[in-house]
Amino acid sequence: MAEPTSSPLPGEKTVGALVLFSGGQDSATCLAWALNRYDHVETVGFAYGQRHAVELEARQRLRSLYGEKPGWADRLGPDHLLSIPTFSEIGETAMTADLPITAGETGLPTTFVPGRNLAFLTFAGALAAKQGLTVLVGGMCETDNAGYPDCRAATIDAMQTTLRLGLAAPIAVETPLMHLTKGQTWALAKQVGGEALVDLIVEHSHTCYRGDRSQRHDWGYGCGECPACEERARGWAAYCQDAGQEVSA
Repeated sequence: MAEPTSSPLPGEKTVGALVLFSGGQDSATCLAWALNRYDHVETVGFAYGQRHAVELEARQRLRSLYGEKPGWADRLGPDHLLSIPTFSEIGETAMTADLPITAGETGLPTTFVPGRNLAFLTFAGALAAKQGLTVLVGGMCETDNAGYPDCRAATIDAMQTTLRLGLAAPIAVETPLMHLTKGQTWALAKQVGGEALVDLIVEHSHTCYRGDRSQRHDWGYGCGECPACEERARGWAAYCQDAGQEVSA
């Protein structure tokens, strides 16, 4: 996997990036990270029949607010929303149907959608090639408790190689959160955008698997009981214990 790109020097031009942007905490942090590094940043989201489709609304709110920030407004380019309804047709998961969120027969949680990130990266790579962008930025993280196999560094490394070969293009896949805990992800948000960005992500991003925005917690909106909410809450608690921590990304 490519090493994270360093911040450009004054007057220096960098390549453009396409951020896989769901509207959740992780991708919201990644979008801010990319806007600090690349002259031109576009976003792509996916409508795949997800149970928490409210995240599609969250991503638009976040994009609008990011576009108001001096220094980011001129860098934030077009948004793309791609429809991939096939996942709900292949087989039911707790992410695409009203099923219990439990451990499945394979040991993976029922929130695992087989092949989802592989498909996302493939479509994003094709879109990036069309748009003349050479960097994909994703919020995949192998330290998440869910342990999804398509979020692991080895998987992303393999996908980067596949995209370069299949597209005949120098595609790089950046995953700034890959080895961070959720607490460190909050710290990274503060590092790249200050407390204002942290507050924005708390208020407007969406992570809850059940799509619940009726309950407001210190860390944001959600049911407070699903694995995504529990992990976000634990990360927020860890961040608040050491809010001054800086992380490498």
